Amino acid sequence: MLTTGKRLLDLTADDLMSRDIITLQLSMSVRSAAHLLGQAMVSGAPVVDAEGRCVGVFSTTDLVRFLDQGPRAAPRSFQATPACYCSDWQVGELESLPADDVSRYMTTDVVTASPDTSIAELSRAMLDAHIHRLIITDPWGRPVGIVSSTDVLAAVAAEDRHHGPDEGV
Repeated sequence: MLTTGKRLLDLTADDLMSRDIITLQLSMSVRSAAHLLGQAMVSGAPVVDAEGRCVGVFSTTDLVRFLDQGPRAAPRSFQATPACYCSDWQVGELESLPADDVSRYMTTDVVTASPDTSIAELSRAMLDAHIHRLIITDPWGRPVGIVSSTDVLAAVAAEDRHHGPDEGV
């Protein structure tokens, strides 16, 4: 629950972001990434290079998009192991996931924001890009937090609870 005392439209990424984030290494296998995300109970995470800079995002959407392309598009290591894949990393057998590096499946056109980005700009960026999370980065491109669509919704709910629906934003 937000306790900043700020009005809704005065909130920034710094007020909303989760700071305890996991990151995935470029060379991490899809299996390991899925295991790590499942343990953390998150549906995606930033992928970082050797210097810790965000170079991609790997999420359930990336894996589903790959699986939806069919067996012709699948690399050899993945063609012989069909399995049922569901959201939230509920995968029957992690061994059936490709051993390939996460870099082959991640989204590379990452949408990032700085900690001082307003809630309105964050919301607009998520809507425009059709994404559910923004990676918040420091000036060197290293992830320092994540703002999800759920974080924005929680801020709206907190505003309504504190100020009521008739008081405006």
